[in-house]
Amino acid sequence: MSGKAKKLPLPLSQMPTWKNKVKIVLGITGGIAAYKAPELVRTFVKSGCEVEVVLTEDGEKFVSPMVLSTLAGRRIWRQRDFLSDEYGWRIPHISLADWADVVVVAPCTAETLANTVQGRGKELLGSLLLATRAQVLLCPAMNVNMLSNPATAENIRTLKNRGYAVVDPDSGDLACGYEGKGRLPSPDVLLEEMWRVACPKKELQRKNVLVTAGPTWEFLDPVRFLSNPSTGKMGVAVARAAWYRGASVTLVLGPVSLTNLSGFEVVRVVSAEEMKEAVLSRSGEMEYIVKAAAVGDYRPASYAGEKIKRSGSDTLRIDLIQNTDIAAALGERKRPGQVLIGFAAESHDLQKNASEKIRKKNLDFIVANDITAPAAGFGADTNTVRILSADGSVSEFAGTKEDVAEEIWNTVLADKQLS
Repeated sequence: MSGKAKKLPLPLSQMPTWKNKVKIVLGITGGIAAYKAPELVRTFVKSGCEVEVVLTEDGEKFVSPMVLSTLAGRRIWRQRDFLSDEYGWRIPHISLADWADVVVVAPCTAETLANTVQGRGKELLGSLLLATRAQVLLCPAMNVNMLSNPATAENIRTLKNRGYAVVDPDSGDLACGYEGKGRLPSPDVLLEEMWRVACPKKELQRKNVLVTAGPTWEFLDPVRFLSNPSTGKMGVAVARAAWYRGASVTLVLGPVSLTNLSGFEVVRVVSAEEMKEAVLSRSGEMEYIVKAAAVGDYRPASYAGEKIKRSGSDTLRIDLIQNTDIAAALGERKRPGQVLIGFAAESHDLQKNASEKIRKKNLDFIVANDITAPAAGFGADTNTVRILSADGSVSEFAGTKEDVAEEIWNTVLADKQLS
């Protein structure tokens, strides 16, 4: 891409999203983890999805159809509907298979895994899985020994090779009294896994992406530090958008309290020097590096091992020294084909300062935002940014931080395809 791109300020109300009204068929099988299914239905519905539930005969022993129907806002499909006089004419295993954007099986028992591998269609859910062309997400949950049994492990490998997405179970206390791997992950985690399956764009499949996010803390003494108001929301949104598109994501995260970071390799750091070491030691294996963290430019020249007390003086002098410019260090060692994306949080001369940074630091793109603008910058859930490329093109975008993250990747990947 060359020349000046058209600036595109878009109001929030016009933000397009592929997440709008995703159609999910949720299959619930006969494992104790089925007790979590009502909350999973609620989570899917609250996220704006349409949900049809298929409940197996064994699943009915663990969860109430009435509860599921109330939460989904529609009837529940049961085994008795498969070939029944009342509902069989609807051919539910075909109509539901065609309707779905995503089929989620949670919990997915060892029996269901085996039946799916063998292509068995005796049950409504099994026939639906055979008939659907939608993406399928299987969420195994069972006793740790059943999960590690070679037969189960082989079934999971086979299904992955056939293109099924399989969620890795959590570890912890199991309902059977054992402790180990086999727990159904939380609804929030399964929601993110479903979004990844549903995402229509997969340009980052098999790509390694590193994203930095959050602030750094530079300690003066055991209780005081220099920092900034970054919450890490923008960086995590960029990481999540890359993960949705198939990337293997490493998130180098400063000291923030964000949760639900499933899917990422998360490297926790505190200081700018720790972030530098974490980033530079991993940079060689990355195709894309996004420096979204608000890294402290300076740190105290010396650290007081004990809390600094008032000395009776009205002032306190603190000598500061510069931290390493991580983005510039990455620019110096950038390998052919590697794409570096920086961020510039500015309070004035936004485009001028961003243009200088992209040149001095040998970046491919820089995302600039005015931290003094309303509903933008630190802590907000929305942002307004200008995306500058090394060739001089500029675009402008406003939206939620999730929408902005999507547009950043749209811009970067479109440019890469054209170059």
